[in-house]
Amino acid sequence: MASPADGLPLHAEPPPLRVDPGGAVRVGAGRVTLDLVVGQYENGMSPEDLVRAYDTLSLADIHAVIAYYLRHRDAVRAYLTRREAEAAALRATIEADRPRVSRDELLARRAAVGLLPPRRGVRQ
Repeated sequence: MASPADGLPLHAEPPPLRVDPGGAVRVGAGRVTLDLVVGQYENGMSPEDLVRAYDTLSLADIHAVIAYYLRHRDAVRAYLTRREAEAAALRATIEADRPRVSRDELLARRAAVGLLPPRRGVRQ
């Protein structure tokens, strides 16, 4: 006797995740990161909204990634924490090499090369 489940694929599929050469986990074949999908999902974005916002993603891939995240929340959170720490370290390195410039200094630089229009109400 045939079962209603005959022909139904009941096997686990790997999540549509891959690690790029820089160590970031990407979703599907595009450049969207796991960080972004999890962050948007945690901020209330629905899978359908994610697909509309990021057209390289498929709805099935988004659902698979969210399911993966929900099943492995601690490991994903640890990965996200490491990524945030790496980003903060890189930001600190960049800022140390290039100190912040004040708004007044930026305006003075732009005015010096003629990029600023004359201010209204100021006689030339």
